[in-house]
Amino acid sequence: MLERIKHLTEEIGNLKADLPEEVEQFRLKYLSKKGLVSVLFEDFRDVPAPQKKETGQLLNQLKAAAQQKIEELKASFEVREEEADPGMDLSRPVTNMVPGTRHPLSIVRNEIIRIFAQIGYTVAEGPEIEDDWHNFSALNFPPEHPARDMQDTFFIAKDPEILLRTHTSSVQIRTMETEKPPIRKIFPGRVFRNEAISARAHCIFHQVEGLYVDKNVSFMDLKQTLLYFAREMFGESTEIRLRPSFFPFTEPSGELDVSCNICGGKGCNICKYTGWVEILGCGMVDPAVLENCGIDSKIYTGFAFGMGIERITLLKYQVKDLRLFFENDLRFLRQFTGTI
Repeated sequence: MLERIKHLTEEIGNLKADLPEEVEQFRLKYLSKKGLVSVLFEDFRDVPAPQKKETGQLLNQLKAAAQQKIEELKASFEVREEEADPGMDLSRPVTNMVPGTRHPLSIVRNEIIRIFAQIGYTVAEGPEIEDDWHNFSALNFPPEHPARDMQDTFFIAKDPEILLRTHTSSVQIRTMETEKPPIRKIFPGRVFRNEAISARAHCIFHQVEGLYVDKNVSFMDLKQTLLYFAREMFGESTEIRLRPSFFPFTEPSGELDVSCNICGGKGCNICKYTGWVEILGCGMVDPAVLENCGIDSKIYTGFAFGMGIERITLLKYQVKDLRLFFENDLRFLRQFTGTI
């Protein structure tokens, strides 16, 4: 009996399997009801009493070794299956991966962030579902203010207090409520307005707004910041002009035009033969807005600006239809392959 146990122990220790089916054959050979180990347990009844203790221990060790060996062999095949799919033909040639590209709106968004990061602006983001205070009231939009009609708003579940934000100015308010000046940030993100979709408009679009609040901030600081941005984005020869405008949250307010980068300011159909293209609105933050956010307007001043990323992208890449940005047409998107 002892010799048989010793022989099986060595045999099981040297077991190797090249196929998963062989592991099951080993289990049947040694551990099934009629397996070699099971037969030894049946023969254990005939072992003389003085030898039962030693023989019993060796039998239990043999059975444990057999079970452990079977589990090890099973585990080795499971690892192989994880590392290489058995159904995969490893002899097939490798398929060349087609390089992807960033969406043109993402490219321009990242470029805007990079430009402003160079002069100390950081990025802040906020919720797309907003309340009336952060989207309108804190920005000097009283309930009956006619400027509210300029922004056709998507309200949530007919609740006039909850809405999809119409601009990222709401993040400016949240920032000024929670941070103390100096504040120098830009606010990129999606915004929503109930507008008819056309080549020049969409109900979803993307904005980047900027805010700088500190002591002694002037309109000249705003002008020089926007001149720097325009030349970084459209080229060193770009010129700018500011036209008076109106926004409830800035005073004075202006619209920024840049010299047309298509015709060089000579006049074309893109600039409507004026030589100028409007790209953003801007102005000095209204003191009432600062006070609404808990900032003392007698100590601090600031400026703000906002632009549509789609408009900047249309100009930068000379795209004529805004809807192309949303249609996932690969013929259009492939034109930006290799663009960072």
